[in-house]
Amino acid sequence: MKIYTRTGDKGTTALFGGTRVPKHHIRIESYGTVDELNSHIGLIRDQEIDKETMNMLIEIQDRLFTLGAILATDPEKEKLKNGKDRLNIPKISEEDIENLEKAMDRMNEELPEMTHFILPGGHQSVSFCHIARCVCRRAERLSSALYDIEPFDERVLKYLNRLSDFLFVLARKLSKQLQAEEIQWIPKKS
Repeated sequence: MKIYTRTGDKGTTALFGGTRVPKHHIRIESYGTVDELNSHIGLIRDQEIDKETMNMLIEIQDRLFTLGAILATDPEKEKLKNGKDRLNIPKISEEDIENLEKAMDRMNEELPEMTHFILPGGHQSVSFCHIARCVCRRAERLSSALYDIEPFDERVLKYLNRLSDFLFVLARKLSKQLQAEEIQWIPKKS
């Protein structure tokens, strides 16, 4: 299989189902940002982290491929006229969302209470988490805009929302493990 097809040379790309859209279409922006997020999570996974976190990040990367497939699917071609799945696209489940919540709960048990916003940074691994969190929020915003135009499974939006929270808590967990200072944001008085 060749990597290049030349079919996108005029600024269009194909969705699952074959529909061609401009490469700047909100649907492409949505799943492209999910792909960017997946790459940032790979960067976190490349750090020296514990095995449990490593396995969780691999699971998240798998779910992000599923999420990207959902976003890359033409809703007009997803179902047959009888309502059955035509393209057999995988789904995000409530269990996927609950897994993020449970992981956050476990991490939070070990962390000091947060009383202020925290400035991103303190260690390279922590910063990678914060960058991934910001990209996740962008993916969520773009997907939300797409949802307003062409609705899809709401669990995609829920998953992205929980994942950004997960990445924040993971940044805090790594700060603690790496003994990096968490600098609180204390607004200056005028």
